[in-house]
Order: sequence, then C-alpha cells, then structure tokens
Amino acid sequence: MRHFHHLDAETADALFLHRPESFDDSADRDLLAVALGATLYVPATRDDLTATILRRAGGGVCSMVLDLEDAVADDEVEAGMANAVAALNELAGTVAANMLLFVRVRTPGDIRAITDALSTGVVALTGFVVPKFTSDSGAAFLDEITEASDRLGKHLYAMPVLESPELVHRQSRDVELHAVSELLARHRDRVLAIRIGATDMCSTFGIRRDRDLTIYDVRVVVDVIADVVNYLGRADGTGFVITGPVWEYFADHERMFRPMLRATPFVEQDAVLFRQQLVSRDLDGLLREIALDRANGIHGKTVIHPSHVAAVHALSAVTHEEYHDALDILGSGANGGVQASGYKNKMNEVRPHRNWAEATLRRARVFGVTNKGVTFVDLLTALVAR
Repeated sequence: MRHFHHLDAETADALFLHRPESFDDSADRDLLAVALGATLYVPATRDDLTATILRRAGGGVCSMVLDLEDAVADDEVEAGMANAVAALNELAGTVAANMLLFVRVRTPGDIRAITDALSTGVVALTGFVVPKFTSDSGAAFLDEITEASDRLGKHLYAMPVLESPELVHRQSRDVELHAVSELLARHRDRVLAIRIGATDMCSTFGIRRDRDLTIYDVRVVVDVIADVVNYLGRADGTGFVITGPVWEYFADHERMFRPMLRATPFVEQDAVLFRQQLVSRDLDGLLREIALDRANGIHGKTVIHPSHVAAVHALSAVTHEEYHDALDILGSGANGGVQASGYKNKMNEVRPHRNWAEATLRRARVFGVTNKGVTFVDLLTALVAR
C-alpha cells in the first residue's frame, strides 16, 4: 500500500520531490502508526462491505475500521461480526489485503470469535480498535489480541480509544491516565496508536460540537486531549502516536461565522471556485482542525466520510520547506547551535527541534515530500479531482 498511489504518474511527478514509500502491516511500528493517515470507519453491517473496501482502497484510503460498536445497533452485532469475517476472508490475497484493516469490537470475546472464524493462510486483518479503553478493562482486550496473534501466526495490533468518563472527569483523570500509561507501556509492541474519542467525551457533558467550531473550541474536551498528549504523546521514547478525533460533518449548512479557510492561497493557485466548494461541504472546518491537531502533537485522524480522506492526506504530505529544515537540523550533529533556515524565514535550533525533525522525516517516508512551491491547495485539488 502507498499513499497517493491513485494519482497518475504525471500528476505525481508534478507534485512530489520524493514520492511516498510503500508499506504494509509488517513495517516498523512507529512508521506504520504515522502511515495510518485518515482512518475511515464503516459499519460492519454494510451489505456491500467487501466491495466498499476494495473501492476505497482504489481511491486512496489506506486504513479502515469495520465498526461493530457505535455504528451498529445492539441487535445487529452478531450479523455485523459475521459480515466482517466474510469480508476479511474474501479480501485475503487481494490488493485490499495490503490495507491496514481493523475491527472495532465491543468485548474481548469478540476478538476470539472473529479470529477463530478467519481463514488460515494470508490474513487481511491488521488488528482491533478497543473502544472506551480504561485501565480496568484494557488488559483483557490486550491479552486477547496477543493470544489471537499467536493463534494466527501474525502480529495483530491494538488501537485503544480513550473516551471514558474516568478519563474525562477532572478529579479522576490523572490517576486514570497514569494507570493507562503503565498498562500500555507493558504492551508497547502491541499498541499501534492511541485514538481519541471526542464524541463520547462531549457526551459526558451533553455537548455536540457545532460544525462552525473545531474540537479545540470545546474547552472541557481540549483539556482532556492536552492531558492525553502530555501522558502518552511524549517524544522521549515512552510515547505513542495519538490520532485526531472524528470530524462528523460533510454537507452544506447555514453559517453563523465566517469560513475558516483563507482565500489568499486559493487566489494564488487560481482555485477560488474550489475553495467555495470546500466551504460548502464544511471542509474548511476540517482543514482547520487538522492543522490544530498537528500543532497539538496529534497525527492522522478518524474519518467517517470518504470526502474527508483527501483533506487529511493533503495536509500530511511534508512540504519542501519542512523537509529541508529537517535535513538541516539533523545534519548539524549533536552539538547544538542555531542556524537560519534555507528559506530565510526562521531560525532552526538544533537541540529543541531535533525531535520535530525526526518525526518530519518519518512522515516524509509515508506521505512524500512536495516539490518546491507546491502547496496543500495543489495536493487537495489533485486528490479531489480523482
């Protein structure tokens, strides 16, 4: 699997200085976590589940979750599980088997039921998403995934979703986060990434975030996200990749506030009409939130609509400027110091910017490096035109 694989060669050459590398679920864990990008959730009960996955794989989606939890009614779980197993068996050996495919389960027992029903040989499953993960409930899920890996002869990953009241409530948050961090540390090789369930966090307070706002405007939730990153997103070797919460809007609405997308970059690229199309589908809010995710130490995003994938991936590609700043920082040795960026617009401090530079080059491997002068507008235009 490779990001932007669906672009034709001429378009890819015009956009990228270095094209993205190929990867599969046997890749290095840290690289694989960054490669998740936009993780598209789909109800496991869909009648055309196999065809949907194949179609999305052909359209540039590299990671998907077959959802048996919130997207499925209680009385449809068994049917959804059977449908998910059938799809995974049908996909084994196909090009879509190179995707990062997960199942979001409800109980530890679901993991055994699913893996026991999978065909032997090539396994299209990458792992499981564990909803409402807590320090009390999480160990049983992680142990079950480890046992399932042994039975299948394939390393399966866990992606815990942090969204429980124990985590959200201020008086219990530090105790819970400390316990969760210790639990995850004991299973480090099993945990691919941490997912943030902002919808459930909002539910704790009876809140539904408005489409005119980003999740970073909801203070009680962004406080939780900040603490999750503080405990679990550290760059000292103890942290994990943390992925961004879902953006749940995708259609036009009457606006109270001005759009969150500046006009200038689109005017410069002669793409004013394209900007209007993005605004009309509420994608300006998504783009703003993705930028804020990155600024707050979060990479990749949960998405529930295919139109959101292009936005996440367009802003995941490493720009020519970022790439050369990272190379300059890492090429300066370990003695510290400061130097002007080759772009003559900032100072690169070797020691404090080293972690950023290493993370940037990791992202460059799976999302590529754009040519000089290529912007997210160019990438997004090319992706949406597909």
